[in-house]
Amino acid sequence: MGNPTQTQAWQNLAKLKIDKVGESGIGPVIDKGLAVSVDFSRSFIPAEIWRSLLDLAEQQDVEGWRKKMFNCDPINTTENRAVWHVALRSGEQEEVQHELSRMQRFVEKTHENGKFTDVVHIGIGGSDLGPRLVCDALKHLPKKVNIHFVANVDAADIAEVLRPLDPETTLFVIASKTFTTQETMMNAAYAKNWLDGLPIEKHMIALSTNDRAVAGFGIDTDNMFPFWDWVGGRFSVWSSIGMPIALTYGYDVFHRFLNGARAMDAHFRTQSSDHNLPILLALWGIWNRNFMDRSAVSVLPYAQNLGLLTNFLQQLDMESNGKSVDREGEFITEYKTGPIIFGQAGTNGQHAFHQWLHQGTDIIPSEIIIAREGHYNEDHQRVLNANAHAQAEAFADGFENTGNKHKHYAGGRPSTMIILEKLDATSIGQLIALYEHKIFVQGIIWNINSFDQFGVELGKKLAQNLLTN
Repeated sequence: MGNPTQTQAWQNLAKLKIDKVGESGIGPVIDKGLAVSVDFSRSFIPAEIWRSLLDLAEQQDVEGWRKKMFNCDPINTTENRAVWHVALRSGEQEEVQHELSRMQRFVEKTHENGKFTDVVHIGIGGSDLGPRLVCDALKHLPKKVNIHFVANVDAADIAEVLRPLDPETTLFVIASKTFTTQETMMNAAYAKNWLDGLPIEKHMIALSTNDRAVAGFGIDTDNMFPFWDWVGGRFSVWSSIGMPIALTYGYDVFHRFLNGARAMDAHFRTQSSDHNLPILLALWGIWNRNFMDRSAVSVLPYAQNLGLLTNFLQQLDMESNGKSVDREGEFITEYKTGPIIFGQAGTNGQHAFHQWLHQGTDIIPSEIIIAREGHYNEDHQRVLNANAHAQAEAFADGFENTGNKHKHYAGGRPSTMIILEKLDATSIGQLIALYEHKIFVQGIIWNINSFDQFGVELGKKLAQNLLTN
């Protein structure tokens, strides 16, 4: 593995690049063991190009790096850490199982006690977006408690969340790996003051690894649920960071969420590359980014409950692969890495930026996510999915109108369709794991470290300097 432009496959792909390609060489890819499938029939990548893309994955040793990740090797080389979030859902790691059992006991005891009607989760970034997305995605399920999320250091966020709540019946979950994150600790201090003398140890728990700081804040370390340095923040929803999911819907729902991800892990680990959903989705992105010079991807979930998916993927993808230095410490000058991720839930997006997708001067690939079954109203679901399929058809086929150029759709705009059987904990787990592995594969092909995030540090340091000077 090294500079991908030096591989024979990359050079072959550069020669195969053409302005408008013909029939897609791969259609729907289905694994009967999964609740998620992907339809590549509108990818506009013919079979010859798919073969070279698969060669590129082989020549960049995706299989070897995949083994290293699953074996807990320190593939996060800049921080000398393993990347082992897959162990959080494998069911095989003893230390993980111990902490999950602690988490389960706490959740069940809290529900049995019945004291708390509301849970406020305070975190930011990876400690916020993952559980917030999953709780939102499953909000059609009955709730054990009401869940609220606070992330922004703007006091308006926490003040408005707390305004209607009763301190006596509110439990705070403070999520910070180091327990030093500025935004989180400021909001935690606000919450502590809001409790107005109520015992902190009975109204706050910590998701952290810093027991000294947790105890110093006043939280009982028996109510501290740790995770490990081989779990990156944006990959941590499978750990104790998923506590809000279990508290809101029950531990059994969280367990199904983990099992869904485990099924995608098994698929990614064992399926051949030409039938491997994360690898194929990654390669479709490589083709668009590096050979068709498309700088963005629109993520279009046709499910209101997945309205936060784009926000989540912006962090997961752009923080992982928004890099310009390769694994050897050299600036990347010969190719592009991670694209811009943007989007909105359908059908709302159709009345906003889809005009640009259909008729703008840029051609932007789209990833359309649908659920076959809805949970609210069958007629609404039928109309929703009809709109999703219609958008994919319009992107691909366009509409020729020689009499009025304003009404002419050029077509030839690629998309994939990611299909969930229904929105449940299992399929959401598989969907998130699918994207995690896709991002991993792209990082390997681009020869970058997808698991550090030094780019976010400078702004924090400058802000601190401004506050102290």
